[in-house]
Amino acid sequence: MRVLVLGGDGFCGWPTALHLSDRGHDVTVLDNLSRRAIDLELEVVSLTPIRPLGERLRVWRQVSGRDIGFVRLDLATEYDRLVSELTRLRPDAVVHFAEQRAAPYSMRSTGAKRYTVDNNVRATHNLLTALVATGGEPALVHLGTMGVYGYGWSGSAPIPEGYLTVKVPTPDGDLEREILHPANPGSVYHLTKTLDQLMFAFYARNDGLRVTDLHQGIVWGTQTPQTARDERLINRFDYDGDYGTVLNRFLMQAAVGHPLTVHGTGGQTRAFIHIRDTVRCIEIALANPPERGDKPAVFNQITETHRVRDLAELVSARTGADVARLPNPRQEAVENELVVRNDRFLELGLRPTTLSEGLLEECTDIAARYKDRVDPSKIVCRSVWREGMAVADDLVTGLRQPVAVD
Repeated sequence: MRVLVLGGDGFCGWPTALHLSDRGHDVTVLDNLSRRAIDLELEVVSLTPIRPLGERLRVWRQVSGRDIGFVRLDLATEYDRLVSELTRLRPDAVVHFAEQRAAPYSMRSTGAKRYTVDNNVRATHNLLTALVATGGEPALVHLGTMGVYGYGWSGSAPIPEGYLTVKVPTPDGDLEREILHPANPGSVYHLTKTLDQLMFAFYARNDGLRVTDLHQGIVWGTQTPQTARDERLINRFDYDGDYGTVLNRFLMQAAVGHPLTVHGTGGQTRAFIHIRDTVRCIEIALANPPERGDKPAVFNQITETHRVRDLAELVSARTGADVARLPNPRQEAVENELVVRNDRFLELGLRPTTLSEGLLEECTDIAARYKDRVDPSKIVCRSVWREGMAVADDLVTGLRQPVAVD
């Protein structure tokens, strides 16, 4: 297939572009390189050294013999150019990663909140209208988030894949309706993904767009088989308080001798998926699009759930790292259950990658290899959900030698 990967320079987009190219698809990346600009804004860089995108693409050609195209384009502000590129490239499918992806960043300031909404909502809506304007043929796969469901709203009831059947009482009796699962976003970032859902439902019904919305869990891990072929292809490893995901942060902290930072009780239950499974799920979704006229397909893109404190205890037991209990900068339940259905991916052939010592060690080894790139002042989470909430001071100002892993 001819596939456009929007946001293909990012943490999930880059390994997806390589995976699809490696599988024989004709891939073009569209990206405004905003994630690199945010690094400059936050004065922090990926733990792993990320080469310029042009160099990444040249190296991929050298190691694979395959070309990936690149168009620098801002979906939120360059609508006419987007229409022109869709017309020129005539893709069979579009994978949409082109959104600001961090909940903490979306809450750090008024400017970050406005940017997240302006970028994410406008980008998605521009894409949908451009697809309609150019014929509406490509299948669209969008990376959403488990956070649209909220955490704790369903108690111990399993969260279905996107839709819930409800009964609506009327004077003439109950009406049975299938609705999107009630949304309960916990940040401005999650709010934008909730708005995406409504736009997908409208354009699928009104214009016949074929949309698959992937409600993904927290991604951990760094490498895929493709990014591991050459150090210049290596994927991002974000460790800072805004963009670092919790398990990667724990593994980095253990590797460099920093206490594991558990915020609040650690009773937050979250869904997880390894980056290797993310790229596989994208490929499965591309191969199984809904029919024209169908409602958007929703897959829960997760492989397992864990409480944050249990992950900290697991990493601590393996590495000897201390655990630090810090104030929670988020407005969220102290404890929550999370039971998630992921039947559709399992039925379509996904063999889940779950926590294993080998993959944990891979992350820890990468963190140890690049430990000199760690800025200790960026580790503690300081973006708060409401002004005046407590945050911790730096726990260390220098870093010890990495902890040995058996």
